[in-house]
Amino acid sequence: MNAVATEGTKTTYREAMREALREALRSDDRVFLMGEDVGRYGGCFGVSLGLLEEFGPDRVRDTPLSESAFVGAGIGAALAGMRPVVEIMTVNFSLLALDQILNNAATLLHMSGGQLPVPLVIRMTTGAGRQLAAQHSHSLEGFYAHIPGIRVLAPATLADARHMLAPALADPDPVVVFEHGGLYNVSGELAPPTAPVDLDHAAIRRPGTDISLITYGGSLPKALAAADGLATEGIDAEVIDLRTLRPLDGATVTASVARTHRAVIVDEAWRTGSLAAEVSARIAEESFYDLDAPVERVCSAEVPIPYARQLEEAALPQTADIVAAAHRAVD
Repeated sequence: MNAVATEGTKTTYREAMREALREALRSDDRVFLMGEDVGRYGGCFGVSLGLLEEFGPDRVRDTPLSESAFVGAGIGAALAGMRPVVEIMTVNFSLLALDQILNNAATLLHMSGGQLPVPLVIRMTTGAGRQLAAQHSHSLEGFYAHIPGIRVLAPATLADARHMLAPALADPDPVVVFEHGGLYNVSGELAPPTAPVDLDHAAIRRPGTDISLITYGGSLPKALAAADGLATEGIDAEVIDLRTLRPLDGATVTASVARTHRAVIVDEAWRTGSLAAEVSARIAEESFYDLDAPVERVCSAEVPIPYARQLEEAALPQTADIVAAAHRAVD
């Protein structure tokens, strides 16, 4: 992860997210945080620790254990002119609020003829690798990237964790932010921003000429590590961080494939019907004649994520799997 850090303040991904929330609460009285254990407990993953003491229970609200109820309350608050940030503990639990997100938040602006924007931010932890078993470990970002009417973000770097929230809150549409649980303890140097975070475009985290490694979220450090390993073998890999999963920035992907002529897509979700499948289809549609080898996909095994450490690691995409896929494309 050091490959995407910059010089400046030493921090962690968790602390960067907390500072983003603190800045939002300080700068706009309409902003408030709500969710399970976000207040007194400090957040299930410690992101909101200390915010209740700083801003009080009106701005940092603990909710009952009912995702449908508190996401619905967030939608109502957004319709009334507030700027709620709703935290759902894990992506698996968000399915209990999928009716609110899909049938209400994502549709009201359209169904009202533009009269009812829903400026709501929903944060949730996603991903595996922490031995939390099948009900707490899946990567369901592709479910949400399928839904028109929402923006879907996957901050993978310290800078994006710190600076994506402000433009998300300024968006008149609902924004869903996926924070990979394996990134919270990642530390590095964070520089002051030189420009607002661009929510519309993917980022080239490492330029290269021989193959494009395309990924997002918690798989970015693995892709960067794979690129480092490939470099020792004389293979120059470009690493693309999608960052925004809806709307997807296909132009950056196709431009990269035009340079490298090969692609590996890394996605912690299941292969079938995945975001990796969407990216692969777009490359086939738009970059077919640029390809010198079939597109490779590295995804999780088609099983519920296991609890046992060795089985969990076997089920997830690993750096060695990415390197092997790159070799299949290049060799």
